[in-house]
Amino acid sequence: MKNQCLNQCYGVIALGLFIFSAQGCQPTDTAKQQSSPDVALAKPLALGNLQHCQRYTGLPANFGKNPKAGMAYIAAGELQIGSTQGYQDELPLKSGAATPIAAFWIDQTEVTNAQFAQFVKATGYITDAEKTGGGAVFMAPKAGEAISNNSWWHFVKGANWKQPNGPNSSIKNKEHEPVILVTKNDAEHYAVWLGHDLPTEAQWEYAAKAQGQAPSLDKAPHDEHGAPSANYWQGDFPVQNSKTDHFAGVAPAGCYAANAYGLYDMIGNVWEWTQSPYHNSHEQDVDAHNLPDGHGGNPALAQSLQPAQSKTMLFDATLFVIKGGSYLCAANYCVRYRAAARHPQEANLPTSHVGFRTVLNLK
Repeated sequence: MKNQCLNQCYGVIALGLFIFSAQGCQPTDTAKQQSSPDVALAKPLALGNLQHCQRYTGLPANFGKNPKAGMAYIAAGELQIGSTQGYQDELPLKSGAATPIAAFWIDQTEVTNAQFAQFVKATGYITDAEKTGGGAVFMAPKAGEAISNNSWWHFVKGANWKQPNGPNSSIKNKEHEPVILVTKNDAEHYAVWLGHDLPTEAQWEYAAKAQGQAPSLDKAPHDEHGAPSANYWQGDFPVQNSKTDHFAGVAPAGCYAANAYGLYDMIGNVWEWTQSPYHNSHEQDVDAHNLPDGHGGNPALAQSLQPAQSKTMLFDATLFVIKGGSYLCAANYCVRYRAAARHPQEANLPTSHVGFRTVLNLK
């Protein structure tokens, strides 16, 4: 398993109750005991509105001491994966069979800049964007500018998680926002540092649906007053954003109400990495149609970025599933602010609208 190999790269890492050895890469017995579901839930995050999310430091209580800090326990169950109301690649299994899901823990929010900074401080980790010299950044077209698919994406030299818009930007006062411009590889290294994993697509969707009713899961998220209940694009993408949700770009983690499992931002804000390779359907059959829209993992985007920027950057790696949509999803574009929605993303392409959260699987 790749995560076992990553553990070896760090040698011996002690993090609270988790101790990894370069020899065996297995958690201690104490850690195994802590993974049992009868252990008390770590103090849940008190987020869910603009006031609370703005005050959030980005670090859950006891982060670095309790391996479940900032996580919620998800009981075992079954998932009817997919939807009949979305894109072709979302269609449920033809057999109608449910997917069994074992119990697990999952981060209540996306991994924040503050959390990722702790990881970097502890390990000296250098992200792929820092190594390759930049990443893909969304830039809204200027008035009168010609618009074509992907024209709002630009390779920005020097853009990385610490300076997401390039050398003149920073994450100062943005510690509570989701970390972005991280590749799947970066996300995996962070997860391993904590003794966690990236979620599978099925785990992620099960947690996002939270036993909800199908019709409500396939609509743009709104609260009972008709106000957006997630961070996504309101208006005509990419030229007009009314910001009814209060944000033009990435929002702090947890600004909107949690779902029934106590999870924030499962829809909107930033797409989230999974460990699942992307196939054109849940059936993985050759007749399924991929319907790329230029948002996120589209080979055309990766190809458009690399020729003029750097001959050494080849953003054509294996495609993996990202989930949840982002602040760029709109009614006229993407429309993937839904739990069943999925999209391919090049594993080595760092972008300004993709982050991640982690899971802790029970042994």
